[in-house]
Amino acid sequence: MGARIGVGLLGLGTVGGGVAEILLNPEERHPLVADLDLIRVAVRDLNRHRTVALPDAVLTTNPNEVVNDPKVDVVVEVIGGIEPARSLILQAIANGKSVVTANKAVIARHGPEIANAAKAAGVYVLIEAAVGGGIPIIEPLKQSLGGNRINRVSGIINGTTNYILTRMADEGAAYADVLAEAQRLGYAEADPAADVDGLDAADKIAILSALAFGGTVDRDALPTTGISALQGRDVEYARQLGYGVKLLAVAERLAGTGDPLPLSLRVQPTLVPSDHPLAGVNGVNNAILVEGDPIGRVMFYGPGAGAGPTASAVVADILNIAGIRQASDDQGSVDPLLAAGSWRPCVLADSGDIRQRHYVRFTTEDAPGVIGKVGGRFGDAGVSIQSIVQFNASEAGAEIVVITHEVSQRKVIAALDSITALSEVSGLAAHLGCL
Repeated sequence: MGARIGVGLLGLGTVGGGVAEILLNPEERHPLVADLDLIRVAVRDLNRHRTVALPDAVLTTNPNEVVNDPKVDVVVEVIGGIEPARSLILQAIANGKSVVTANKAVIARHGPEIANAAKAAGVYVLIEAAVGGGIPIIEPLKQSLGGNRINRVSGIINGTTNYILTRMADEGAAYADVLAEAQRLGYAEADPAADVDGLDAADKIAILSALAFGGTVDRDALPTTGISALQGRDVEYARQLGYGVKLLAVAERLAGTGDPLPLSLRVQPTLVPSDHPLAGVNGVNNAILVEGDPIGRVMFYGPGAGAGPTASAVVADILNIAGIRQASDDQGSVDPLLAAGSWRPCVLADSGDIRQRHYVRFTTEDAPGVIGKVGGRFGDAGVSIQSIVQFNASEAGAEIVVITHEVSQRKVIAALDSITALSEVSGLAAHLGCL
């Protein structure tokens, strides 16, 4: 048995309860789990029924009693949101305590501040549970893939939207109906905006980008489009053309190097070819594809949320810290691979310079020459077309679906402005990314 490690827990909800369950039942787990003592737990309501039984003396409604308790060595923050989570994390660091958090929102917006405070205090802030639930991706980016030049990180990192899109594709179900079912099953919150508007995925890709490329970008400037406006017909048209539709989060370096390094980050509904590794990721599962030199492509896949997967990632971080504490007598020295911080400046590239393929759908008149005019306007703007197909032609009109080759966002926007000005075109009905 090694030295005892005191753990303080901020929050005893779905994830916090899962963490407590592991700590209180160390049998058949790594032996180091048995050296972890759950000292204090902050909750909102002392009288609320809980599935995990804790002594009354352990519980408190005052989170400061957790971060200030001298017996607590590691503070676990799973309350979510920006405040008071940020202030409590910083207070724990100031008290010389390491922190484990599943809070992607606070890390995406205040990561550099927290990392700098932890470095100054000689403690760790570990965030494996903040992205991908139980999927190990943070530590691989910091350590296992550290010898690679990372070129692109992309993935399906929100289980709620992936569940909705899977049901829409498999059953032809309407978005609103599937969302209501997801809420009933507990996959979506009563207010689903963070998920369906892409905000949750944007927080996560901002974190992954900082780890992959060495520096943070302005989270609030990250181009983000969710799935709430996505129509079932576009999912069906994509299927007929050999694609699935996924809410993808992407971070990639632009060609060449720079100081600051120009990066393209985006979250948007995207057409994924049926033979692409991400195409078969369905339901509430997540997957993250990392492309680097010399490794090539590696994909991390698994459950992206829930008490068990997320608690697993939290406890893994606690064990990392506990193992280092037990192995070293020098508590003022930290492992630079484990304690991730920025090591160069990065900046979001001009959105007009971002290059990718596009799927667009227009509503038009069903008249001779319309397809030719649409194609001509694309050509005038320097946009090369892979395919152009007309659907649902009738006296009421038609729908023209275009998939482009890779092209800059600037040229596509110019083409769309020109095309929607045509008298035969009623409007732009959909505009999605395409791999």
